Amino acid sequence: MRDRLHSLTKSTLGAGGSIHQAVALPKGESCAGWVAAHTVDFFNDLSLIWQVVASDPYLSSFKPGEGYPSGVEYRWSSTTTTSATTTACTTIRVSAPQYVNLVLQWISDQLNDRTLFPDDAHDEQVVYATPAFAALCGQIFRRLFRVYGILYTSFFGTMDALDMAPHLNTCFKHFMYFCVEFGLLPEREVEPLAILVQPVRKQYYALAGIGNGGNGYNTSKRSNNSTRSRCPTTQQSVR
Repeated sequence: MRDRLHSLTKSTLGAGGSIHQAVALPKGESCAGWVAAHTVDFFNDLSLIWQVVASDPYLSSFKPGEGYPSGVEYRWSSTTTTSATTTACTTIRVSAPQYVNLVLQWISDQLNDRTLFPDDAHDEQVVYATPAFAALCGQIFRRLFRVYGILYTSFFGTMDALDMAPHLNTCFKHFMYFCVEFGLLPEREVEPLAILVQPVRKQYYALAGIGNGGNGYNTSKRSNNSTRSRCPTTQQSVR
C-alpha cells in the first residue's frame, strides 16, 4: 500500500500539481495509510536537509538548552525497561543539534520496526487501524515539526548561504499543508513558530476556499466534506 501511495504523491507533484492537491486524500484510499506514506516522505525530506548542516563544526558550540525557538526548550525523553514489570522514563537537557540527531534516529527506528510500520498489505490494514498507530504518528509529526523549528531558528542563515533556503521552505510548506489537512499538530506545538505557520496556513485556507478569521488559526469553517472530517483515526493523534 505504501509504495502505491508514495507513487500517487510523487505523480501529483511531478505532473505540475500543486502542493495543496498533493496532500489531499485520494478517493478510496485509507487515511491512515496516506499518513503512513507521508510520514516516511517527510522524514526523508528532513534527513536530507539535516545532512547539509550536520557536519558543520558550528554544531558543537551549542550547549544544552541552546538553539531552540524563542521561549521553548525541547528535552529528550526515553523509556527503558528496568524489569519484567517496570519501566523508567528519563528526561535530559540537550542542545538543539543533539535533539535533532536523537529525533531523526528515533524516527528511523520506528519506521524500520515492521511491527509498527509493516510492509505487508494485510499487516498494514491491521496496524493502521489501531489507536496506538495514530498516537505514534502524532508523536512523529510533532517531533518533525520541532526539527523544522530548530532549522529555522538556528540554521536558516546556513541554509540560505548554501542556496538551500527555497528547498527548506518548500518542504516546510508541504509538511504544514499536510498537517493542516489532517489536523496533526496541536496549537501549543505550533505557537513558537507562529510567525512562519500563520502565512502557510492562510495560503492553505485560501486554496481550499476556507475562511480563516484573519489569523490563520480558525479551522471551524471547514466544510463537512473536508478530508479531516473523514479521518477520525488520525485525529486521535493530536494530544
